[in-house]
Amino acid sequence: MDIWTYQSVEYVTVAGEAWLASASEYPRSMRALWESRPWAPSVLPCGRAFDVISMPSLFGRRVLDELWTSGPGCGPVATYRGRMLLFVQPGAAARLRRLLAWEEWARDVPPLLCHGRGDAVTVPPVQRMVNSPDSPGLGSGRWIVAPDSREPWLPGASVVLWACVRATREPLPQAAPEPLPAG
Repeated sequence: MDIWTYQSVEYVTVAGEAWLASASEYPRSMRALWESRPWAPSVLPCGRAFDVISMPSLFGRRVLDELWTSGPGCGPVATYRGRMLLFVQPGAAARLRRLLAWEEWARDVPPLLCHGRGDAVTVPPVQRMVNSPDSPGLGSGRWIVAPDSREPWLPGASVVLWACVRATREPLPQAAPEPLPAG
């Protein structure tokens, strides 16, 4: 079972919107902004309600597959400008950064951007435009797993670390070899 066919939820629920807004210093203002412009991306601070791990999209897909097949699943996940944004527990970004620097497998994991306290991230709109571009890297991004509750489960640093390690150790799927020409 993989995230792409099983758990893809693109629309932020009212409860999920409240959780996202709680990251802001002014949650009511954030919700008013979304009410007037629900199709616009927003910038939210990290460290209060969540941290964010940003990773290359292809690697991010492998990490998400690992989280769903061998672990507890994941919390909210978005794509924005060709990167996968994995929402994690507050404080997990700094801890993951330290774990990756310390451990021997760090060289195998592609560069991750760990956004924690003092950082801000652009999140996709709470509603998707009808005619928005679907191509990765275009448009305002989209939710792969949208926030759907006031207290979503968020993975910690160790859960993400092991998913990254397993994703780097899994062989990449190989294309079928081309048949030899007859003759």
